[in-house]
Amino acid sequence: QVQLVESGGGSVQPGGSLRLSCAASGYTYSTNCMGWFRQAPGKGREGVALLHTGSGSTYYADSVKGRFTISQDNAKNTVFLQMNSLKPEDTAMYYCAAREGGSCYTNLPAGFVDYWGQGTQVTVSS
Repeated sequence: QVQLVESGGGSVQPGGSLRLSCAASGYTYSTNCMGWFRQAPGKGREGVALLHTGSGSTYYADSVKGRFTISQDNAKNTVFLQMNSLKPEDTAMYYCAAREGGSCYTNLPAGFVDYWGQGTQVTVSS
């Protein structure tokens, strides 16, 4: 139905920046909420940043506010995550996510996500 493909992960020094991209394909008309979750070793999958594709409203985890910015292209089929001032605790596998036909809000549970990308590794270390 919907395929999500992430790109842009990699390794960076603390304080550095990375930009993630998520391209959606298939039938994406009803995927109103898109963004990223992340999962570090030994931790659950947590929401990082979400965007309501219709209104443009954005939602951020407290841990990334002021450092990460989520945005979308004009066609609304690609979502970006600009990550600045990266910290070692940001190290995780980052997964693109999409929710179909539902609302978008802070702390959206991972179980409410309908589609997942394959994940892209972000490593922040000195």
